[in-house]
Amino acid sequence: MDIDAFVTAHRPVWDRLDHLIKNRSSLTGAEVDELVDLYQRVSTHLSIVRSASKDPMLTGRLSALVARARSAVTGAHTPAWRELVRFFTVSFPVVAYRARWWWLASALAFVAVALAMGTWVAGNPEVQASIASPDEITQLVNEDFADYYSENPAASFATRVWVNNAWVSALMIVYSVLLGLPIPYALYANAENVAISGGLMASRDKLDIFFGLIMPHGLLELTAVFLAAAVGMRLGWTVIDPGPRRRVEALAEQGRAVMSVALGLVVVLFVSGLIEAFVTPSGLPTWARVGIGVLAELTFLAYVIVFGRRALRENETGDIERAPDVAPTA
Repeated sequence: MDIDAFVTAHRPVWDRLDHLIKNRSSLTGAEVDELVDLYQRVSTHLSIVRSASKDPMLTGRLSALVARARSAVTGAHTPAWRELVRFFTVSFPVVAYRARWWWLASALAFVAVALAMGTWVAGNPEVQASIASPDEITQLVNEDFADYYSENPAASFATRVWVNNAWVSALMIVYSVLLGLPIPYALYANAENVAISGGLMASRDKLDIFFGLIMPHGLLELTAVFLAAAVGMRLGWTVIDPGPRRRVEALAEQGRAVMSVALGLVVVLFVSGLIEAFVTPSGLPTWARVGIGVLAELTFLAYVIVFGRRALRENETGDIERAPDVAPTA
């Protein structure tokens, strides 16, 4: 093959492809079609040159041109920072917002059980005696309950709390593979623990200390647990009622949504752990410590409502773009 004649014959095609690539952001529909056609033709030219010529400069030029054309035709990968922004402004909040009624029901049920059981423990000496001896209760109320938050260095305590809370939330999500059936019991067990501590503190007129130590971090921490429980139970319910979609598609979408919540809660629980380690045992007045907890809680709820509602209005589901299992439906 006469390589010079080949270059002379096809150089206009290469130059035209180069021009289209450089101006791809403003191409018309016809020019986009032309770009795809020229990409295919120049790819063929590159194959011919590689097999019939030893000219490294020509091969390199065509290789670079074909690579740029491939990027223009198939699209570049979304930068990681954009994926991260999308996750925190769309994926996580919209999944949380879509699960809001399951979330609210979990919270109300937890509070109702904890309040009823705590009142029962506080008003019945026989129940208190079955839990611990009077001396042990006095030790818990006067020293152990408050000392728990300050007996370890703040940094290591924050890490331990974060890992523990993340584990509890992860269990809620893992239970979704069992149709979410163990989740109500897990919530009950947590409500029982809170109720026993609160009931014993109330029996010794220390309820102000109880709420002063629990509320700064507990509001956000429990909200995260309720959210994990909500999406886990919602995934289980999807098996029973997948809606208008095929059951496998509904499960796949909801399963990915559960993973979005799991990742998002890592950040939420990290904030909760910092508050529990550095704010709860601090020397700040009770109103300031509780105020910080309330502010963190309201900020998180506002974030979910604002971003989640907006994403829902834009028909976002929180699922990944171009999910591989989604098929067209009528």
